[in-house]
Amino acid sequence: MNSLTGNNSGNSANNQNEDYVDKGLDSIEKKQGIDSQKARGVNEKITDGARDMFEKSTGKNVPDKISN
Repeated sequence: MNSLTGNNSGNSANNQNEDYVDKGLDSIEKKQGIDSQKARGVNEKITDGARDMFEKSTGKNVPDKISN
């Protein structure tokens, strides 16, 4: 039930809420040997910040297909 702690019970629910940006960051971390589930909170801040910077610099929203 607590998907933020990295328990296996919440991983499937957590993965359904990930968009392509989150999955891309998880993939990079996996290749570097970092447990992405433990860094979920930090990852969300990173990807949210990147989306905000994109939207501010372009004046356009990130497409829904890429971002949730």
